Amino acid sequence: MIELISAALPGAMFLSLIVALFSGAPVAVMLMGISLVFGLLAVWTGDMKMVHATLLPNRIFSGTIENAVLVAAPMFILMGLIMEKTRIAEDLLVTLQRLMRVIPGGLALAVVLMGTILAAATGIIGASVVMLTTLAIPTMVERGYDKGLAAGTVASAGTLGILIPPSVMLVFMGDLLSISLGRLFVAALIPGLLLSLAYVVYIVVRSALQPSIAPKAPASAEDTSGLWLETLKSVLAPLVMIVAVLGSILGGIATPTEASGVGVFAALLLGALRGRLNRETLNDSMDGSIKTLGMLFFIFVGATAFSYIFRKVGGEHFIVETANALPFGEWGLLIAMMAMIFVMGFFFDWIEITLIMLPIFAPIVQAMDLGDHVARGDMIYWFAILVSLNLQTSFLTPPFGFALFYLKGAAGNLLSMRDIYTGIIPFVLLQLVILGLAIAFPDLAMWLPNKVFE
Repeated sequence: MIELISAALPGAMFLSLIVALFSGAPVAVMLMGISLVFGLLAVWTGDMKMVHATLLPNRIFSGTIENAVLVAAPMFILMGLIMEKTRIAEDLLVTLQRLMRVIPGGLALAVVLMGTILAAATGIIGASVVMLTTLAIPTMVERGYDKGLAAGTVASAGTLGILIPPSVMLVFMGDLLSISLGRLFVAALIPGLLLSLAYVVYIVVRSALQPSIAPKAPASAEDTSGLWLETLKSVLAPLVMIVAVLGSILGGIATPTEASGVGVFAALLLGALRGRLNRETLNDSMDGSIKTLGMLFFIFVGATAFSYIFRKVGGEHFIVETANALPFGEWGLLIAMMAMIFVMGFFFDWIEITLIMLPIFAPIVQAMDLGDHVARGDMIYWFAILVSLNLQTSFLTPPFGFALFYLKGAAGNLLSMRDIYTGIIPFVLLQLVILGLAIAFPDLAMWLPNKVFE
């Protein structure tokens, strides 16, 4: 009897995870609860000794809380919030709107460019979407833009920060997969910029074919008065941020963790130079950073406990053996994993999907061999980029796409949920196209890191 229960523990634990995810319970509490129940069962069946259970707190605190790599996460979040509170990002968007308003689709293009620059400078999704919505949606609606196009552009551009480094998600993925964060950052650059370019091409083509959905604004003397000086000042600030963070990493001057500190210093310096850094701004930025990190690490602790118990009951072998037994072949397995992540993105946040599914999928990926398509040493990095591209869709897909809630909350009555849902469809399809290209052509992700780190 005990032997049967012992053999069933890995499958039952995995099934419990899937059921609990759809229960609506807080994810961190759910993970800890499953870990406790199956940990006790594992002790009873002999799969885990009590001494192993006592090692769990040490694993959480020394392996997660004290992890030097994860220091980059709160620093990048703080950097983004400082840029938001000191209105450096706001200045750039206003300037881009003035520069491009006379071009068909110009306001939408300004939003995409702004989202790309924000992503490379901060990587904070909620703040980016809300700020872009507040500043761009009223103007776009007033100028007669199609509401669906406006909604889709803002939501998709605001979420580029989850892929383009410095991305908080990439920080967590690098730690979960025990891979080089600097190499992962570099691998994400070309796919992220390619996705941004896809948005630009779509807007340009659609605006050319349907001028009525993105009309030009009439030029006026006010539009150009002092514009070039303001452009220089507005563009220079985020450019300094990008050079400070990505430049120090690519140049080998600093590790990603050290670069996050450099980024915070640059944000503070730029805020002070603009005369907008004060005690209230700094307090708000630090308070927002602490709240965000508290939520992230609460889930991280639960996910660490779950993965530890899951391995102790033989979960890693269970997943690999189950995957090998499926009649899909290795390409079929890869597509199945991508499909699972895509479907989960309709219901769960990237945090939950990343912290729960990556440790489960990692052993499968490390055992895969796709021949000459991807070098074995590149496989885990390539897979991480595929997951990152896939998780772009999780922000835009109903019913629980967080970017859609941010957008609706900030836009108020200017946009209906119908406008938002119809507007995001082309952008989700573009994300899937870029994901398909990254699967078909791995060098899109791996060429640059192989050159930088050769």
